[in-house]
Amino acid sequence: MVARLVKIFCIALLVGALFATQRGLAGVESVANEPFDVPRFELAAESAYLFGFINSPHSYEIGAEFLAARVRWGVRQSDDWLRGYNQFYVLAMAEPIFRGIENHYFGLNFGARYNFVQPRMLSGLVPYISGGLGLGWIDSHSNIPGGQGQNFTFNILTAAGVAYELNARWKVEVGVLYEHLSNGGQTDPNPSLNLLGPQIGVTHSF
Repeated sequence: MVARLVKIFCIALLVGALFATQRGLAGVESVANEPFDVPRFELAAESAYLFGFINSPHSYEIGAEFLAARVRWGVRQSDDWLRGYNQFYVLAMAEPIFRGIENHYFGLNFGARYNFVQPRMLSGLVPYISGGLGLGWIDSHSNIPGGQGQNFTFNILTAAGVAYELNARWKVEVGVLYEHLSNGGQTDPNPSLNLLGPQIGVTHSF
């Protein structure tokens, strides 16, 4: 008799668990299909500490300070892993060179950023990837071996990380940034710089 009651109890638990799981999955699916609000315009202040690697003979260490304006450009209202929205950005940079031949770099960068809005993730977390091209000026010292060949320099920025929404207006983010500086072969030699390091930032949405 006791064994029979235990068996009935276990079957009831199993049915209840299956029902609860089905309702939970249906809830996730409904959330995934719901439209989501994204900011039309953002201003962001970002900082990074970058280390030279690959072909940087003088072990460069650079502090990167960015001020970026982002404009929403396309929203993907889907239920797959690409659910999210794209942004076009314009970024101004000021970079003191703490270790290396040169002393500072100033430039602009233009690019795109994609933000993944996933309802299955912890609430408020928004992973992102970004990349862009730009130009700038470095205080070159072409007379020193390994120094940049001229002041005018192109730049490439690529980043990946995650933002956390504090509220409807403010976000903080942490990620990894790659930066490439080169004059595009306008001088010979053209040593270029490849830099990689952690990045943090704060964003205000409008």
